[in-house]
Amino acid sequence: MSGSLWMPPGSRPETLPVIPRQRAAPGWARPDPLDELAARLDDFTAAAVHPDEIAALLESDGLSDDQIRERYGVKNSFALAEELYERTERRYPEPEGLPHDPWRAGLIGCLLRGLLFALPGLGYVLGAPLLAGPRDASGLPPATLPLLAGALVGWTWNQGLAHRAYVWLGLGDRAAARRTLLLGAPAGALLGTLIAPAVAGTSGTTAIAFAAGQSCYLGAATVLLVMGRERALLVTLLPMAAGAVLALSEPVPDTAGLVLLPASLVAVALLALHEVAPAIRAPKGLGVRRTTGHRLSASLPYALFGLATGVLVLCTAVEDTLAGERHSALAPAAVALTLSMGPAEWLLYRFRSGTLTGLRSTSTARAFRRATMRTAGRCLAAYLAALLALVLATSAVWPGTPQITGVRLAGLLLLGVVLWTGLLLQSFGAVLGTAAICCTAALAQTLALLTHTGSPHWSAPIVHGTAALAQATLVCVLLGRATAHR
Repeated sequence: MSGSLWMPPGSRPETLPVIPRQRAAPGWARPDPLDELAARLDDFTAAAVHPDEIAALLESDGLSDDQIRERYGVKNSFALAEELYERTERRYPEPEGLPHDPWRAGLIGCLLRGLLFALPGLGYVLGAPLLAGPRDASGLPPATLPLLAGALVGWTWNQGLAHRAYVWLGLGDRAAARRTLLLGAPAGALLGTLIAPAVAGTSGTTAIAFAAGQSCYLGAATVLLVMGRERALLVTLLPMAAGAVLALSEPVPDTAGLVLLPASLVAVALLALHEVAPAIRAPKGLGVRRTTGHRLSASLPYALFGLATGVLVLCTAVEDTLAGERHSALAPAAVALTLSMGPAEWLLYRFRSGTLTGLRSTSTARAFRRATMRTAGRCLAAYLAALLALVLATSAVWPGTPQITGVRLAGLLLLGVVLWTGLLLQSFGAVLGTAAICCTAALAQTLALLTHTGSPHWSAPIVHGTAALAQATLVCVLLGRATAHR
């Protein structure tokens, strides 16, 4: 080591360079041996966080206590180390280059995922003529109940399924993730298909078939999204989306839905089957099997969170449908909330990156908590700005959109707070608390919508605001601790 007291193995302490005892020249002060030693070891002692580090260096270089007493006038290596530590100003070396940030994510990729979440909703535009029929007393189309039931079952099941598959991917066992999706996706599709006829009532077979196709699509799309095949999924949905956009501006033949919808479904299903095909061909038991910490029950809170958030979004969509002038087949508020999941995902990454910077730049728990809360506030504000822009844009271009009132806008933005803080807590594994809050809010909003107690528009801001306040409190309590960001 340059500038140290290092000597080759086998050398005796007596061979160390000794400062010669020279008579000081007239008019000149004799150099202080401690100053010279401090100058030679400056780089090391300036970066030391404790005198014992310096003592260890002195002892490893072979300095005995007798030599230290003779040369430097202190009793042992620890006393010498403390003296050097006091004489040297602290200087800690900066890392070379920028520190690695594992939470960097591309904005375009996240926006693409948000678009993929929203595009399937255009299928309801093409399917609306096929599902037309006399409305019930509530003013909703007759196919609404089986479609909503199938969607909720699919969201719940596939949220839990995706969590389980992502855990396997995190463990590096891609084969186990494929096996999980191979078994779980068809099971979820079957469950959603069976629930539709059970709640169909007076709905015809077309509504049941549409709900079955919806369930199959949700399962296949989950496979592709978990395995990172977003671009392939987008390509298969583009023809259907183009037909639906055309149908919004001018009439199209009813056969367009009969052709485009099954074609898109078959294409997505074949892609998903191709993605899990290696699990079909692989011999049983191939791959690393890890069972510790990966119980089936661990995915249940994530499934409940998916159910609760799905109910909250659907309640908002039903209110929009009832308030719309033409009872649109697709509520613009639900479209805006779905599209906002792209910016929401990117801002979750920005939060994690910001807290990593906070860990490096703060030195006390209080300073880190303040930095974390500032980062969370900025990310939440950015998400609400994106959601507001999407709500205004979809309301401006969507036919039959209900008027945006202050109460309705407040309810949507507060629901955005619930969704983003819930996703934030879920990303840190604090899913039990947010699942309980969201399930309670979903139950309250559903009861308010079904019973029509008071004004439905006023119930949403109250329910969403209460849930948002509860989850914001959880964020402050749980994520303000440095140990939560390991």
